Amino acid sequence: MTVRAARSDRGDSAHVQQHSGSEDNDGTARSQETPLPWARLLVLICVRLSEPINATLIQPFMVASFKVAKDPKDIGFYAALLFSSFSICQTMTVMHWGRLSDRVGRRPVLMVGLFGYLVSFLLFGFSKSFAWALAARCLNGLLAGNVAVIKSAFAEISDDTNRARIMALIPLIWNVGSAAGAAVGGIFADPVHQYPQWFGGSQLFSAFPYLLPCLIGCSVTAFGLAMGTFMLEETLVRKPAPRQVAVPSIGQQSSSAAAVETTRLLPVDGQRQRTLRELLTPTVVRVMATNVAMYLAMAMSNQAYPIFAATAVADGGLGLTSRNIGYSLAFSAAAIMYLQLVTYPKLERQYGLLKCYQVGLKLLIPTYLALPFLSMIATGVDQSLHTLSLSALESGPWSAATVRYYTMWTLLVALLLVRSAGSVFVNTSINLLAVNLAPTKADLGSMNGVQQLGSSSTRFLGPVISGVTWSWSIKHGFPYPLNAHLVWVLCAALAAASLKMSAAIPASVNVFQAGRVGENDAEDP
Repeated sequence: MTVRAARSDRGDSAHVQQHSGSEDNDGTARSQETPLPWARLLVLICVRLSEPINATLIQPFMVASFKVAKDPKDIGFYAALLFSSFSICQTMTVMHWGRLSDRVGRRPVLMVGLFGYLVSFLLFGFSKSFAWALAARCLNGLLAGNVAVIKSAFAEISDDTNRARIMALIPLIWNVGSAAGAAVGGIFADPVHQYPQWFGGSQLFSAFPYLLPCLIGCSVTAFGLAMGTFMLEETLVRKPAPRQVAVPSIGQQSSSAAAVETTRLLPVDGQRQRTLRELLTPTVVRVMATNVAMYLAMAMSNQAYPIFAATAVADGGLGLTSRNIGYSLAFSAAAIMYLQLVTYPKLERQYGLLKCYQVGLKLLIPTYLALPFLSMIATGVDQSLHTLSLSALESGPWSAATVRYYTMWTLLVALLLVRSAGSVFVNTSINLLAVNLAPTKADLGSMNGVQQLGSSSTRFLGPVISGVTWSWSIKHGFPYPLNAHLVWVLCAALAAASLKMSAAIPASVNVFQAGRVGENDAEDP
């Protein structure tokens, strides 16, 4: 006669669906949500922030200082090559870092990744040639395995009742960190010329004009490294699984059952892990297809915006200074934070993940199409206005040039706000949809891996496509839509394709499946 120890996983009793705290059909309340483990979350957030900040800190105008482009119109191509090198190298190693973390734990792998960020960005800050900068970015990508490990750590400190809220923090961290990194790169680049009153006499920053933003990024990484070293607890704790034990008599059952807790390890909750073929159901394929199209559009637009903003008005850009580009990106970061923390949760509870995802795409499509038309308004703007100096307004506050300037900025801020809302809606929703698609808890890592593969590939394809398209379109002088609008039209087309594919996704993706399937997996007698 054998017995199997009862499972004590805190999540087994919770059948969590998309809306935590809602009620079942019979009106009974669901399991109470477990409070978020903020102490552990804040440490992981500090660790996670370093990657998006460092990944987006480099701006296209930095490439111009390396003088690698013979024609200024080719800067977009070299900027895309520099940006894509990180993602290409990261794709080569990210799975290996993830597998290593399964053996040695999350914490040591995360610390190695942070140290890699620190070293590679110091090297980039001291670069004086394009080849040096490219090598530093490649090293950064090879050591950047934290993206997969962080997702595992977030999942491991959650349970069925709060997993959706915790996983929703991942796109928030990326959105805020990437916007903040881009803002730092724009505001603090070349401080000798931007802030001569403070850095005019600095020989160090004169020789290395992009060292200051890199040092700021490194300080964030160093803080995350310190937090991880002294405060991060290991999240990979293997739980003893039940073992069959012989029970010679009824009277000995209690003592035998007590011994069950010191047994071998089995997969999560004893559930069978699906093969890749079993995971790739038609619904999963549809979600991943729309995921790839959406991420490609966003990767292209994220690369295109700073290039478009910095390009001369005569070539179809806005002619903004690096400081003003940084200000616009800082505004985007603030908008993203508010939308993620306040607006999105309310709309998601009311309309569901899939509807929010589709609304986000509907916001992005017209924004992509409208942004390049701002160059027409900027055509009549006196470029001295971009310095925001009082002398630039001597022609009068209501001169044609001044009115065009403020009109351009008003429309730019409005479009960036709508773009931020669309980005928050699609990023957050697609991450939660990937979690909901996992048939069991044992498949969460595999499903997130499939989703991450698609998004990682677009991060190096998007900048290349965007940079090459931009350089080609402004060099040849073709009419609309083959001019400076072309890259934005492609982004809108990809978002529209993603929206069309999402119409075939069933509403069942709004429900977290793993909690339901887990209870139906029969145990061996």
